[in-house]
Amino acid sequence: MKFWVGVTDKNWFDYLASIKPDEVNFWKPSGQGFGAIELGTPFLFKLKSPINKIVGGGYFIRSEQIPLSLAWDAFGNKNGSSNLNDLRNKINSLRAKPEADPTIGCIILNQPFFFSEDKWIDVPISFARNIVTGKTYDTNEQDGERLWNEVALRLNDVMTVSQGLVAEPLSGYGNEYLIKSRLGQGAFRILVTGAYNRNCAISGEKALPVLQAAHIKPFNEQGPNSVSNGLLLRSDLHILFDRGYVTVTPEYKIEVSRKIKEEFNNGKHYYAFHGKELYALPKLITDRPSLDFIRWHNENVYKY
Repeated sequence: MKFWVGVTDKNWFDYLASIKPDEVNFWKPSGQGFGAIELGTPFLFKLKSPINKIVGGGYFIRSEQIPLSLAWDAFGNKNGSSNLNDLRNKINSLRAKPEADPTIGCIILNQPFFFSEDKWIDVPISFARNIVTGKTYDTNEQDGERLWNEVALRLNDVMTVSQGLVAEPLSGYGNEYLIKSRLGQGAFRILVTGAYNRNCAISGEKALPVLQAAHIKPFNEQGPNSVSNGLLLRSDLHILFDRGYVTVTPEYKIEVSRKIKEEFNNGKHYYAFHGKELYALPKLITDRPSLDFIRWHNENVYKY
C-alpha cells in the first residue's frame, strides 16, 4: 500500500484536533492538483520543522481545484480556520498575488485522526529536511512498513468523536471505498459538483455560487452522502426538488408538478423543463442517480 506524508502547519493541526471533524480539507494555497496516492489510502500529517513529527492523518477522497468561496461553503471550519476571513488571509499570505476569491488546491480527507502529543511519531530518516510538500511511502519497503506499523498501533486507540467513527481504512480502494465510506457533507458537495462537471443537472447553469448538491433521499431520512444520492441543482430548483414540485423519473427525465400553477398561479419558466432529459449526468455509471433513491423521491416527496 502506498500512502502519503504531507507537511502541514501546527496551527492548522491544533485547530482541527480541537474540533475533531468527520472530514477535513487539506488545502494548498495554489491551485495545484494532487494524485500521488489512490482514493481511500492514508494521508498522514507531518508538522513543519523544527517539530518534524507525524501527528495524525486521514483517508484520501479527492483532489480538486476550486474557488476559496466554494471550499468554505463546503467545509467551513473543517478547512482548519474558524472563519472565512482568517482562512483567506492565511492563503493570501502564501501567494505571490493576493486575491479575494483565489482558486486553491483542495485535498479532501475522510475520517481524520489526531494523535495526542505523547503519541507523535518521528519521521523516517528518508524524509529529507528540504521536502516542503510531502513524500510517498510504500508498505512494501522498509521505511514505509515501519512507519505504517507505528501509525496502525496508535489507530487501535483512536476514534474520531464526530459521529463515533473509527479511524481505520476500509477494505478496497477507488470507487469501492466511496461506496462503502461514510462521506461528510463537504465531500458530498464537492464530489457531486465534480461529477456533474459544474453544471446544474436540470438547467445547465454553470455559475458556481448558485449551484447546490441536493440529496435525492434526504440525509434526515437516512439518505447517504453518496454521489448516487445526489443531484447538482440551481438553488431555486433545489428548493422545488426538496419540496416536491420537481422530480426526476427512473428514465432520467424531468417532471414538474402541476401544483406549482395551482398553488402559486405561476411557474411558466419551470414547465419548460417538463418532459426533458436531464441536461447533465455523471460520466461514471456508479455516480448516476440511483433508481432506488429516485423512486423514493417519486413516491414520498413529489406532488402529483
